[in-house]
Amino acid sequence: MHDLFTIDAGEVLVVSFAIGIVVGLTGMGGGALMTPALILLGINPTTAVANDLVAASVNKSVGAGVHWRHGSPNLRLAGYLIAGSVPCAFLGTFVTRLLGSGDEEDLLKTILGYALLFAAASYAFRMYLQLRHVTSGNTIPDEDPQLRPLLTIGIGAVGGFLVGITSVGSGSVIMIALLLLYPTLSAVKLVGTDLVQAVPLVVAAAVGQVINHGVEWSVLIPLIIGGSPGTFLGSKIARWVSQSVIRRGIVIVLTMSGAKMLGASSDALLIIAGAMLLLGPLAWGFVRQTRGIPAFDNNLAAWRLPERK
Repeated sequence: MHDLFTIDAGEVLVVSFAIGIVVGLTGMGGGALMTPALILLGINPTTAVANDLVAASVNKSVGAGVHWRHGSPNLRLAGYLIAGSVPCAFLGTFVTRLLGSGDEEDLLKTILGYALLFAAASYAFRMYLQLRHVTSGNTIPDEDPQLRPLLTIGIGAVGGFLVGITSVGSGSVIMIALLLLYPTLSAVKLVGTDLVQAVPLVVAAAVGQVINHGVEWSVLIPLIIGGSPGTFLGSKIARWVSQSVIRRGIVIVLTMSGAKMLGASSDALLIIAGAMLLLGPLAWGFVRQTRGIPAFDNNLAAWRLPERK
């Protein structure tokens, strides 16, 4: 138990609280941010994935409970996602173990690196879709969209399998797929639905990881102690905080984390970060101009989906 009072445990607690806020705000970024953060703190990849999934099963329950009280999740949609994601998430936890024992850590880092880069691309694409939706003059209808069960179950299966291997995908792959499949679903319902379906998803993945790798209490307990109140706080303020700046920051962090997992040098990471910080705003400004709005202004309404009133 003395390990819980070390500086490393304190670092895990602080990082998990900050990432928990992002998860509560956006429904995105949990495993995609927490797992690489743990690895960069010196925790081996297998331990990072296993403990992050166990902690996420607790932390996401907090965020889901808050969104449930606001009536935002679409429960039928969440049910279809769960039908596909839960069994595939459990099976996914056995993949790295079956592929080889000696190279398991390096293999997991490689898979995680590509998953993070894919998550970064999906986040950026989601921002573009939202911008296009708003500038096209579309509005969110009061009724829920017609569901497409088979495609929804398939989305859950792919996202669940990826979560089982890397802990990445619940709030990135599944969210962007839902946005493409159900573009008229409001942002609050998207976040609420994703958080509700993510609870059984990460529980199934956590059970599989515990069976295969166990947990490390000095990592798990700080993750829960920091992540639960962070997720609760983020969920409470999600209706009043603009998510666009957060998502753009997530894109940069995920890109750098993915490159780091794939073995990029410090110099390469600095070049990537500098290019994204300098060229990113210019590229986004150009995209805004193609949609008929100024390249740079403070009109946050053009960066997010309108909420249902």
